[in-house]
Amino acid sequence: MTGKPQDRLSHVAADGTARMVDVGLKPDTARMARATGSITMTLATLDAIQANAMAKGDVLGVARLAGIMAAKRTADLIPLCHPIALTDVSVDFAVDPSLPGIRVSAVARTVGKTGVEMEALSAATVALLTIYDMAKAMDRSMVIGEIALAEKTGGASGPYARLDGMGVAP
Repeated sequence: MTGKPQDRLSHVAADGTARMVDVGLKPDTARMARATGSITMTLATLDAIQANAMAKGDVLGVARLAGIMAAKRTADLIPLCHPIALTDVSVDFAVDPSLPGIRVSAVARTVGKTGVEMEALSAATVALLTIYDMAKAMDRSMVIGEIALAEKTGGASGPYARLDGMGVAP
């Protein structure tokens, strides 16, 4: 691979094989990442989730716990992710009748040598998958989508915020 060091993929060794990045010499910094996503469904399904009337129980409560657990297990799921000592994980939901469906926002925080983007993305994804699992008996047509990193802070690359079409961070 040619080019400046910052142009090289950090997870590719000189011989082209995948490798885990050595972060040992990087300084510890406060890091935060927020990921967002959504799940669309029928209005009847959304109403049942809001009324806590699903046969499997509290959909959003279980999905919140599943998202937190996913963030904690990210290094077990993504082969080249470092195990990270998370200092905080939150998973929040917003009912959006215009979808109709639910939007998720997952935030992961740490003080360490590497970022928490994958932990936030894992939390958002698994929270949405859990909503699907708990409501699929009522609505198999649900669609999970728009999972993305919304923002991150900390580290050598500095802050990042994804902007929507109107220049606003989601």
